[in-house]
Amino acid sequence: MLFSSMTFIFIFLPLVIALYFLVNQKLKNIVLLIASVIFYAWGEPKYVAILLLTIVIDYFGAIIVDKEENQKKKLILLWSVILLNLSVLIYFKYFNFLIDNINLLFRTNIDFIKVIMPIGISFYTFQALSYVVDVYRKEVKAQKNILNLALYIVMFPQLVAGPIVKYHDVEDQIENRTTDFNMITTGSKRFICGLAKKVLIANTMGAIADKIFLQPFDTFTPLTAWIGAFAYSFQLFFDFSGYSDMAIGLGLIFGFKYLENFNFPYISKSISEFWRRWHISLSTWFKQYIYISLGGNRLGLKKTCINLGIVFLLTGIWHGANWTFIVWGIWNGIFIIIERLIKTPPEKCSFMVKISQICNNLANIEQYHAKFFVEFSKHFYTILIFIIGWVIFRADTLTYAVGYIKNMFGLVNVHDVAYALPYYVDNMEIIMFAVAILLSMPFCRNLLYSENKVLRPIMNIWLIVLFVLSSASIAASNYNPFIYFRF
Repeated sequence: MLFSSMTFIFIFLPLVIALYFLVNQKLKNIVLLIASVIFYAWGEPKYVAILLLTIVIDYFGAIIVDKEENQKKKLILLWSVILLNLSVLIYFKYFNFLIDNINLLFRTNIDFIKVIMPIGISFYTFQALSYVVDVYRKEVKAQKNILNLALYIVMFPQLVAGPIVKYHDVEDQIENRTTDFNMITTGSKRFICGLAKKVLIANTMGAIADKIFLQPFDTFTPLTAWIGAFAYSFQLFFDFSGYSDMAIGLGLIFGFKYLENFNFPYISKSISEFWRRWHISLSTWFKQYIYISLGGNRLGLKKTCINLGIVFLLTGIWHGANWTFIVWGIWNGIFIIIERLIKTPPEKCSFMVKISQICNNLANIEQYHAKFFVEFSKHFYTILIFIIGWVIFRADTLTYAVGYIKNMFGLVNVHDVAYALPYYVDNMEIIMFAVAILLSMPFCRNLLYSENKVLRPIMNIWLIVLFVLSSASIAASNYNPFIYFRF
C-alpha cells in the first residue's frame, strides 16, 4: 500500500487514527501492530512470514545475547544472529544477481526460479540488526515483550522505505508516549508536505526522466541528457524525502518522534557534506555499526581510507543487486576518500604537499573574489559529482551509464535525434523545475510552522490547496512509483 494512494489516505489512515484514539492506552500498541501487519500484507501477504521470522530471530537472539556473560560466546552468538538476518536478506535480494553473474563468469546455464524481493526487507533488516547490536553493546536492554519489539520493526510509517529507526532512539517511546494536539497538527502538516513533494514534484520529474532514460543514449542531444540527469536527481530527492516527511508526520500523529532523514543535501559543498545531509538514517547506521566497528579514523590515515571505501562499497551493495549500484557506491567512496586526504595536514600525507601549495597560491588572489570562487567551485564540484553518480544509479547497465555520461559531455556521436526537446519537457514542467530548485534550498523551511498571525492562516490554506491538488493528481494519474520501495 502506497502512502500516496487513495486507499491509504481516505480509508486506511482515517480508520487507524480513529481506532487508535478511541482505545485506551494499553491497546494503542496493539492497534498499531495489527494495522502495520495489514499495511504490509496489503501488497505482499505471502512475505508477512519473512517479516515475522525476522522478529522471532531477533527477539530470541537478543535475549540469548543479553544473558550470556562469557564475552567470547556472546560475540559468537551475536554474529550468529547477524548472519541469520543477513542470510535472509542476501537470499531474497541478491540470489538472482549471484546466479546471473556465476552464469556469466563460468559460461554455465544454472537455472533457478527467480526470487522476488519482499518490499522493505533492507530497511527492516537493518532496524532489527541495530537492535541486536545495541543489546550486545549494553546500550539498551533486551525487550522481553515480543509485541513491543514487533511494533518497533513493523511500524507502518517507516516499514517499507525508512527512515531506518534505531532501537535506542525510540525505546522509551514504544512503551511511554503521549500525543497532543500540537503533535497531531504538526504531523499532519508534515504528511501533506511530503505528499505534495512526492506527487506533484517527484512524479513530474520522474515522468521526464523516464522518457529520456528509456531512449538509447545516442538518440538525444547533450542538453536533453543533462535535463534527464537533473530530472532524475530531483525525482529521487523529492520522492525519498517526501516519503520520509510522510513517515515522520505519521509518527508524530501516533506519538513517535523520528529523527530527520534529509537536510537539504543539494546545497552541499562537498560529497562528505552531501552524505551528512542525504539519507541521514542510513549514513548514521553505517557509521555507528560498520565504520566505527572497523576502527573508524582511530588507526591512521591508510586504515581510515580503507574503512571509508568498505562503507561506501557496502552502501552501494545495500541499494541493490546490480553492478550499477556497486559502481555508484565506489564512485562516492572515491571522492569521500579524496576529500579526507585533502583535509589531512600535509605533514601527515605527502600527497597533500602539492594540494597545500595550490591552496596557498589561491590565497594570494584578492580575498573577496577568492572566497566567492572557492565557495562556488565547491558547490559546482559537488553537484557535478552527485549528478554523474545519479546517472550511474539510474541506468540499467554500466554500458548505458557510461554512454549517457559521455553524451552529457558531448563525447557521443548522436546519429538521429529521436524526439525534439518539447517531447521530453513542456512549459509547465519547466516551471516545476524552478519549483524543485527553490524547494531544494532552505529558504522556505520555517514558513510552514510559522506562528505569525498573518502567515499562519495563509500557510494553513496553502496546505489545504496542496492536499486537494495532490489528491486530484493521484486520482487522475496511474504514474505513482516509490523509488526506494525496491531497496
